[in-house]
Amino acid sequence: MLKKLVVLQYICLIFFLVSCNNVKKSKEISLEKTEEIKLEVAKEAPLRIAIGNTITQKEAFAYYKPLIDYIGKRLEKPVKIVVKESYAEINRLMGLDEIDVAFLSSKAYVDGYDDYKIQILAVPQIKGVVEYSYIIVPISSPIKNFKELQGKTFAFVDSMSNTGKLVPHSMLTSMGEKPDFYFKKYIYTYAHDNSIKMVAQNIVDGAAVSSVVWEYLNQTDPELTAKTKIIEKSPPYAMPPVVIRPNYDPEMKKKLKKILLEIHNDEKGKEILNKMKIDKFVPIANSAYDSIRKLKEWIME
Repeated sequence: MLKKLVVLQYICLIFFLVSCNNVKKSKEISLEKTEEIKLEVAKEAPLRIAIGNTITQKEAFAYYKPLIDYIGKRLEKPVKIVVKESYAEINRLMGLDEIDVAFLSSKAYVDGYDDYKIQILAVPQIKGVVEYSYIIVPISSPIKNFKELQGKTFAFVDSMSNTGKLVPHSMLTSMGEKPDFYFKKYIYTYAHDNSIKMVAQNIVDGAAVSSVVWEYLNQTDPELTAKTKIIEKSPPYAMPPVVIRPNYDPEMKKKLKKILLEIHNDEKGKEILNKMKIDKFVPIANSAYDSIRKLKEWIME
């Protein structure tokens, strides 16, 4: 009996020591894991700003980047520049909420409003002027007006460009003509400065371009524009706007609009605008683009 009691006590002692050892190890493991825990902070989603094909990608990036950086700094939010070759692609991505803000042509805005309810934030004001479509030819060309371009080669900018496509197309419509039959050949250059360069280099006989881009290059690269001449000028149209996707955060939208409308009052902002040849950004109503809508309807009839 005594021997059994001793054996039982010995077994209990072993069980106690093992239990204590397991508790000790459990505590050590728990502490070790705690020390290895790393907290991951979610990164803030950037404001995605798209640049259209008003000018070529390299020039567009250099032209818009200071303004976009300024906007990001004022918002205290990261920004991402998105460069696309066509306005149609920008509108589509805005409709999918993959682009937040964009610099569009006037017609691209009208199409984007009709398809996705894209909204205007502001438009640039340049010496109080509006936008025109310039029909240009090489400086040495004997062509004096748009009608004389029949049977010649011609450059459009983009199918959604007002000054670079819709206006000259409407001019043909008024003559009872269509691009496919009127021109010997026509191409899309996907940037106004591309069209200007092609005319200057005598690659095409004529082109339709934005007056805003031509006048900008006339100041910054006069040797280029000196190789072209303006043979016709369209009626005035509302300037290409800065737009935002419809379901973007309302408070952020207000902040963005305020930044654009007040940028000319800030010393750094004014410096950026001066380099862009922009006086300031101003508000504009959707109805200001009704003349473009009428052109669209007329051509589609």
